[in-house]
Amino acid sequence: MTNSIDVPVPAPRLSRRRLLGASAVAGAGLLGLSGCSSGGTKPRLDYWHLMSGGDGILMGDMVAAVNERSEFDAQQTVLAWGAPYYTKLAMASVGGRAPELAIMHHTRVAGYAPGGLLEPWDTTELERLGIGPSTQPERIWEKGTYEGEVYSVAIDAHPFIMMVNTDIADQAGVATPDGLVEFSSPEEMLEVGRRLAEVTGRTGLSYGFLADGAQMWRFFYTLYRQQGAEMTLNSGEPMQYEMDAAVVALDTLKSMLDGTVTSANASIDSAIAEFASGTSGVLFTGVWKTPTMLDAGIPLAATTIPTMFTEPAAYADSHAFVLPRQSVVDPERRAAAYEFVASMLKDSATWAQAGHIPAYLPVVESEEYQSLPQSSYADATEIINYDPPAYFTGSGSDFQTYFAENVQNALLGRIPAEQGMLGFAERIDALLAAPNPVA
Repeated sequence: MTNSIDVPVPAPRLSRRRLLGASAVAGAGLLGLSGCSSGGTKPRLDYWHLMSGGDGILMGDMVAAVNERSEFDAQQTVLAWGAPYYTKLAMASVGGRAPELAIMHHTRVAGYAPGGLLEPWDTTELERLGIGPSTQPERIWEKGTYEGEVYSVAIDAHPFIMMVNTDIADQAGVATPDGLVEFSSPEEMLEVGRRLAEVTGRTGLSYGFLADGAQMWRFFYTLYRQQGAEMTLNSGEPMQYEMDAAVVALDTLKSMLDGTVTSANASIDSAIAEFASGTSGVLFTGVWKTPTMLDAGIPLAATTIPTMFTEPAAYADSHAFVLPRQSVVDPERRAAAYEFVASMLKDSATWAQAGHIPAYLPVVESEEYQSLPQSSYADATEIINYDPPAYFTGSGSDFQTYFAENVQNALLGRIPAEQGMLGFAERIDALLAAPNPVA
C-alpha cells in the first residue's frame, strides 16, 4: 500500500503524573490491549468503538463493507459505553498498546489531547483523501481541533431534538403543514402541551429526566444557549456562567412537569414508552431514538427544538475518529487508518439510518440521505452546541451526573432553581481549582 504519511519519532514516555491523570480522567476500568497480526495477507487495523444495539449492527456492516474493497483488514473491538470504554482507551494509550484507531466523542478530546493520549491527524493527508473543513459543517470540524491541530474527525452529529406524532398534532389542531408543532416561548410550549393532552387523555409532551443527568443537561443547555448565555470552564478559575439564564432554563423545564403537559416524574424509558404508545404527542430526546419510533409505526416528524428565546440552539455531541497514542507507529497501519476513516465518512448514509446526522456534507446533500425521514433535522448542524470544554466534561463523563445531583431537586420543586445551580457551580469550581491531571 502506498504511504504518503511521515512516520513520527516514537513518542516520549508519559510522566507518572500523566499516567495517573489518564486514569483520573477516564475513571475505573481495566486495560484493553489491541491485537497483533490478523494472520491474513492484509495488514490488520485494530479499531475500537463503543457502539452497541442498532448502532453497533450498522457500524459492523460499514466495517465489513470497507474491508471488502480495501487492502487492509479492520478488526473492530466493541467495549462498554461510557467510563469503562474511556478508561481502557486512556490506559492503552498510556501504555503504548492502543489500537491504531478509535471512536471518541468530540467532547472528550479536551480531556485526552493535552496529556498526549491522542496524536493529531495529518490534515494534508486527510485533504488528499477528500476530508477537510470544506467537507464538514464548521461547528463540527472546529470541535475536533485543539491548539490549532485536528485531533478528532467526526462521522456525525447527534443533537437533542423534538419528535412529533403527526396524527395527534393534527387532531389537536396544532400541526403545521409538515406535521410539526411550533412555539416561540415557554408559554406557547405549555399551551401546545395542554392541547395535545386533551387528545391523548394523558400527557402532551414526553420528557424523561429522573436520575438521568444526560437528559437534564441536554434540554437545560439547549434552553440556556437559546438565551445567548455562555458557560466557560477555565482551569484555576471559578465556572463562568449566567445565573439569570440558568434559572430561566430550569424554571422552564420545571413548568412543564405538572402531570398534564408532561409527566412530573418520568424516566427516559417511561417517556419513550408514552410516546411510542400514543399517550403523548411530542417527545424530547436524542436523534438515536428516531429508528425506534419509525419501527414502532409512529406517524413521525422530527425537528430541532423550537427557539423559545433569542437564538436558535441545540445541544449535541459527535462520534469522531481519533488516533490513540502509539509507542511506535506502523506506517502501513497508519495509512490504513486514514483510508478507513475516509471510506467510513463517504459511506455514512448507512450510519444515518441510526438517526445520526452525517458529518460529511456530500452525503448530507445526496439523494440517498435526503430521502430518509432523518434528514428533516439535518439543519441542526448549523446551531449545535457542545459541552463547554474541560478535561472532565463530555459524553460518558461525570459532568452531567454532577448536574443531576444538584438540579433534579430544583426540577421537582424541592429547592429553588438558583440553589440547584449554585450547588452545581460549587462542584465544578472544585474540579477547576485542582490541577488538570492530564496537562
